[in-house]
Amino acid sequence: MKKRRILAALLSCAMISTALIGCSGDGSSSTASGGSSTGGGEASTSGEKVKLTALFSKHSLTKDVNTMQWLTDLQNECNVEVEWQQISADWDQKKPAMFASGEIPDLLFSATADSDYVQYNGLFEDLKPLIEQYAPNLQAMFKELPETEILCTTMEGKIFGTPKYQSVWPKTNGTMYINQQWLDAVNMEMPTTWDELEAVLKAFKEQDANGNGDPNDEIPMDFNGGFNGAYSLQHFLGSTGMQLTGPNPNGYFAEDGVVKNYYVDERFKRVVKYVQRLWSEGLINEEAITQDYSKFQSVARGDGDTAKVGFTWGWEKGDRFGTELPDQYVSVPQLKETADTEKVCYSYDFYGLNYGGNRVAMSAKCANKEAAMKFIDGFYDEKVSLEVLFGGANDVDKCIEIGDDGSYTILPPADPELDPGTWKWTSSFADNGPIWIRDDLKITLGTDMQAVTEEKSVYDELFEDLDPKDIYPDMFMKYSEADTNTLAMNQANIQNITDPAWSTWITTPGADVDGEWDAYVQSVMNAGLTQNLEIRQKAFDEYLKTMA
Repeated sequence: MKKRRILAALLSCAMISTALIGCSGDGSSSTASGGSSTGGGEASTSGEKVKLTALFSKHSLTKDVNTMQWLTDLQNECNVEVEWQQISADWDQKKPAMFASGEIPDLLFSATADSDYVQYNGLFEDLKPLIEQYAPNLQAMFKELPETEILCTTMEGKIFGTPKYQSVWPKTNGTMYINQQWLDAVNMEMPTTWDELEAVLKAFKEQDANGNGDPNDEIPMDFNGGFNGAYSLQHFLGSTGMQLTGPNPNGYFAEDGVVKNYYVDERFKRVVKYVQRLWSEGLINEEAITQDYSKFQSVARGDGDTAKVGFTWGWEKGDRFGTELPDQYVSVPQLKETADTEKVCYSYDFYGLNYGGNRVAMSAKCANKEAAMKFIDGFYDEKVSLEVLFGGANDVDKCIEIGDDGSYTILPPADPELDPGTWKWTSSFADNGPIWIRDDLKITLGTDMQAVTEEKSVYDELFEDLDPKDIYPDMFMKYSEADTNTLAMNQANIQNITDPAWSTWITTPGADVDGEWDAYVQSVMNAGLTQNLEIRQKAFDEYLKTMA
């Protein structure tokens, strides 16, 4: 399926195309790539730098942003001095108190959600007029990719958070991996069904699969996020024929045009019972549900050339297993629930990987909105966006090389101890940043991204001819302020039931999932899921009308 197929009918809105001024403040014209350059003009004629405050909800691997030379250069070009507040853990728990106080930084990077703009009405600035005046890069992005403006515009025509588009990412996020050396050691074949996987995991546990003489240090299976992430148990849902569209922590998906929720689906119950059995047999990392992402990554990197994990999910082998173990692992085609299963699916993540909203929001109390908007727009410059994603193109950051022909080459990690994926997340804002990677750029990707394409090719056939009625691109659904507020309040109540339920079922041997199921489903529906499904169905129906 063409990557734009589902979005094509959304492009009927009138889009802004006027390019005005960028960070340089000199009225520079657009570059050939469709944005104003921040690299060629005067930083400012205003003299003293404008002081801004900013908060960045960053990845746990990301280093201090004040040490990123590309960001220092951008601030100098935009004639701003930014005081950064950096948060890498528990932001969702911390932000309610900050937002409720009414005192927030001038800019918030990767720190807001659509529901925040409704719940804290008046706290955030509508960026649409500022974009029209001071953001030629964003204007050019909206003209080239109208869906990005649709993505970030409310039903009331306001823009509170800028979008991203990074173009070069694949159709799915999480790859299933298995240690081929372990398979060989226990004399077993690649599993194709749940039962076959269970037999393999038992062999990993019982037969000293890593061959180091310790029969108790193998972790047959590991995951991250329960059912709430790209490297989580939700991939087992595809074994039942359920088509997911990206890692959806709230559980919504579409099937033949009907919006459903997997937390109350019988197929989810079957997955829970299967995983419960694996857990009771000691085949899953006991910390899988509670560990953070950093721990999840470190465990799979083993001890030197001795692997610790047999079966897991991840982005790319080097990223998942470090520098010494990747050659031991191979991709696993999607498993069938049983040998008789006729249809399997795999999570279709193209939209979630390449598009995103709420990259940068602005406080309504920001004293210098013009300077702040120009600084935001600077991130969407052609070169700067690549630096946001991969790290700086300079002799300090050493992440990107620019050729004489204007091409870009993503360099190997300057730190030989780090794999390319970790280096990217360490060196820059990475996927959490405000980005516009142009489709027509000449980019030689790093070895990790080249490997990503090859490793994920085992799922390619599952993405052919996907029916739009079976794809639920949540980020493109539009809701009124009232519906947004209702969805958020209901969802909090729903998750207070679903998350404790599945985690208890999985980790409690003998828990009566069948006996508790009907009451559980009814409680979830009563907690607000019935209403949320109605609201989401209405929005999805409107979306599907544009596809006709």
